[in-house]
Order: sequence, then C-alpha cells, then structure tokens
Amino acid sequence: MRLGRLLAVGAGVAAARYVLREVRSSPAAPALERTNFRGRTVTLAGGPALAVGAATAGALGASSAPAGAAALLAGVGAGGVGLYDDIVGARPEQKAAKGFAGHLAALREGRVTAGLVKVAGVGAAGLGAAALLAADPRVAAHPRRQRAGTFGRGVDLLLGAGVVAGTANLLNLLDLRPGRALKSGLLLGVPLTRGPHGGIAAGAVGAAAGLLGEDLDERVMLGDSGANALGALLGVSLAARTGPLGRAGILAVVAALTAASEKVSFTQVIQRTPVLRELDALGRLAD
Repeated sequence: MRLGRLLAVGAGVAAARYVLREVRSSPAAPALERTNFRGRTVTLAGGPALAVGAATAGALGASSAPAGAAALLAGVGAGGVGLYDDIVGARPEQKAAKGFAGHLAALREGRVTAGLVKVAGVGAAGLGAAALLAADPRVAAHPRRQRAGTFGRGVDLLLGAGVVAGTANLLNLLDLRPGRALKSGLLLGVPLTRGPHGGIAAGAVGAAAGLLGEDLDERVMLGDSGANALGALLGVSLAARTGPLGRAGILAVVAALTAASEKVSFTQVIQRTPVLRELDALGRLAD
C-alpha cells in the first residue's frame, strides 16, 4: 500500500512536469502569458500541467475504477473550465463581471460570462464525481449510506458534489500569491494520502510538489485551471472517505471560509499572522 502511494506521488510529479514542458513549447504558449502581481511575465501553463498531471496520477492511485473515474472527471473537468475562464475571462468585455453576483447580473442582461461557465462546469464535475464515488463499494458500504433511503442518498450525492466543488473554489480563492495555493494543497493533501482513498490525494500531492518550485520562482502561474483542479481532487479524496455527516461538516467549513472571503482579505489575514506570514513567504522571491 505504501509503495502504491509513493508511485502515485512519483507519477504526479512526472506527469505534471511533462505536460508543463509540452504546453510551454506548443503554439498556444504565447496566449497563456500573463502579468503577475509583481508585474512579471509568467505563463499559465502551470494550470493545465497540474490539472492533467494530478488527475492522471490520482486516477492511477485510486483504489477502484469508479474512484479513479471520479478523480479523472473532477480534475480534468474543473481544470478544463478553469482554463476556459483563464483565457476567455481575460477579454475586456468579460472583466466587468466581478464575483458571483456580477456573473448573475450579467446573466440577467442576457450575457453568459466565462466565470459563470466555470462555476457551472465545476459544479457539474463535482456532481459527476460524487455519482461515480457512489458506485465504489467501499464508499457505499458506509453504515449511514446503507440505511439511507432514496431521499437520503440524494442528499448525500449533493453533499459530495458540494465538497468537491467547494474545495475547488476555496483553493482558487487562495491563489493570489506565488506558491500559496500549492502550499495549501500540500498541507491538506499530505494527511489525506493515508487511508483507503489516499492514492487520489497522493497523485495530487505529487503534481503539486512537481510544480511548486516553478510557481515560487514566478515562472508559472496556476490560474483557475490549476487551483480548481487541485482543490477538486482533494475534494474527491475528502468525499470518498467521509459519510453524509462528515461531508456536511466539511461543506459547512468550506462554505464558511468562502463566505468570509467576501468580507475579509485572506492576504491581509496571512500578513497579520506571524506563522502564516512566514509559511506563505517560504521559498518565494524577495519583495
């Protein structure tokens, strides 16, 4: 079992590095160049590299075919719609819509924003991943699930989808400084490598570790694609190992943090907290 997790980590590192190299040398590379918070030109190639690397390795490390399919769908699905938002959302006519309220306001005016496509796509990926997890014998064997009726199973499915989509969004909210989302993903993901569904997290951890140096050196940027994919895969690992009550608890915490982000700047909180400030700056280029 331990060897399998190490292989999943190694596969994540190798796959993420390979995809990063291929994307950087592709004809699409110039379209992925962006300016970061410091004014440096970086590439969004880290996003698809993380999404493909983590999803592939997570699927290989999964303990069953349904769990592997859930990891692949969540990682590629969330990463794919995130990349769409990274590219299309950068257009001038798209930048006016800010936040979920802004996307809804645009929809009322008859405009479908890239951000709204991303929200719907991540939600659909989460729902599909939760449905696939329900077919996993170990997940279905939870006592509360075995006693649940049709309504209970439906609620459990929605809770699972919420965990996957909510974690994807939360990691994206943290991607405001080099290395921050990857460090957060590693802190959450490493403990999740233990247990029957740890192979999914192991693949994600490997891909994140494989790109951390490039992100800290401000040579790549994750964008919505990478942050959403990493969060979605960790959400699959969380949803796979918890029962309905556990999923509800995780979703409540994720929802509370997401709501807090609308009122409080995570960056300011980190800067005011010595331990978080030092961890956040660890390995990053000096200001």
